[in-house]
Amino acid sequence: MTRVMAPVVPDRRLVLQRQIRLIVAATITYNVIEAVIAIAAGSVASSTALIGFGLDSVVEVLSAAAVAWQFAGPDPGARERVTLKVIAVSFFALALYVSVDAVLTLTGLREPEHSTVGIVLAAVSLAVMPFLSLFERRTGTELGSASAIADSKQTLVCSYLSAAVLVGLLLNTLFGWSWADPVAGLVVVVFAVREGLEAWRGDACKQPVAALTGERAVDACDCC
Repeated sequence: MTRVMAPVVPDRRLVLQRQIRLIVAATITYNVIEAVIAIAAGSVASSTALIGFGLDSVVEVLSAAAVAWQFAGPDPGARERVTLKVIAVSFFALALYVSVDAVLTLTGLREPEHSTVGIVLAAVSLAVMPFLSLFERRTGTELGSASAIADSKQTLVCSYLSAAVLVGLLLNTLFGWSWADPVAGLVVVVFAVREGLEAWRGDACKQPVAALTGERAVDACDCC
């Protein structure tokens, strides 16, 4: 089935752009707080998982800031390609860090520690991040912004990492299964690499940017 994206009227476009800026501001604010708490708690508990979670929040801030930079200009479309590259690099950096951390933990060189603060933080993030991701994704799809859609996927990957960290911390605390955290982290790596490649190619919705911006007909999109 083929769909054609209707052009966005100027007034509606301005509303959507303001929504994107608000979503990005909320995402940056939350992730800065999350990064500080996670890195501090991880340092106290000697928890590599929590420190990695905090660094992921830093990556998320970078991605959201790139979108904020794009929509701060008079012509956001002109900055789309650069923004997508920044988001893609953010995905790859996240995948690299989690991969290295997982290998070090699985080989016994690092040991995840118990942290009540970390468990609470991961649970809160798991509740908050999916809603931010969904709101930005819907707004970005209507606006036709590949970078906003890519950033929403970055936020969703953060949700997956929150779940992985939460499960890992709980299993380690309850059963002493230190391997659970890195195994769950490797699942996140698969998602991060896939979404990073899509952002790098500019097909954040598995469609070319030209399709997302309404320059041609849009085929059925798997992710919309």
